[in-house]
Amino acid sequence: MKTDQKTARLAGAIYLVVVLTGTFSLGYVPSKLIFWDEPAKTLHSLTESVQLLRWDIVSSMLCYLAFLALPLALYQLLRQVNENCAKLMVILAIVSVPIALLNLQHKFDVLTLVDAPAYLKGLSTQQIQEQVLFSLDSYGHGIKIVQLFWGLWLLPFGYLVYHSNRLPKVLGIFLMLGCFGYLINVFASTAMPHYSSYGIASYIRMPASIGEIGACLWLLIMGIKAKKNVD
Repeated sequence: MKTDQKTARLAGAIYLVVVLTGTFSLGYVPSKLIFWDEPAKTLHSLTESVQLLRWDIVSSMLCYLAFLALPLALYQLLRQVNENCAKLMVILAIVSVPIALLNLQHKFDVLTLVDAPAYLKGLSTQQIQEQVLFSLDSYGHGIKIVQLFWGLWLLPFGYLVYHSNRLPKVLGIFLMLGCFGYLINVFASTAMPHYSSYGIASYIRMPASIGEIGACLWLLIMGIKAKKNVD
């Protein structure tokens, strides 16, 4: 049991790294630096805050590396519930990591454009603005692909939590609902160009946020219950 508690708190700590770095790189930084309808303002904000962009990239890398370790720690805690389901959880989570890391190349492209090395001196300011937004847009499309797996892994994870009797069942429900929230957002935003303007877009991923942050804090603070017979 002591080993399980240590593993649970380790998983919670890793999860906290994922949550904090993910919130910083996917939420905070874009809100400060990117203005889709104002290319000039976007380039100016990136140029003036290039160090923030660098921290954004570093934060993303840390997030994905932590996400590589997270499902392995959770596997140790939940594999006895259903071995095959636990393996599926690990596979779906880990598959997203190389895709996410490769997608970061687009942010490195933005960093190159903002740093304006000598070989880019021939480009006009307007051309640089267009290239910056193109790279950011490409990054956004890549994130949609990654989000497929960020959603899919929550279904087996939520199932395992719900049936484990070692974590609150309500967290398992939110995690499983979160899977479908992610998938709806990905497919709807791809099929409907103005999907983000609909009110539902702001709320559809709330179950995932509640489930993941809840699981993170529960593991970190409360640990995990002693083993019982599973459902």
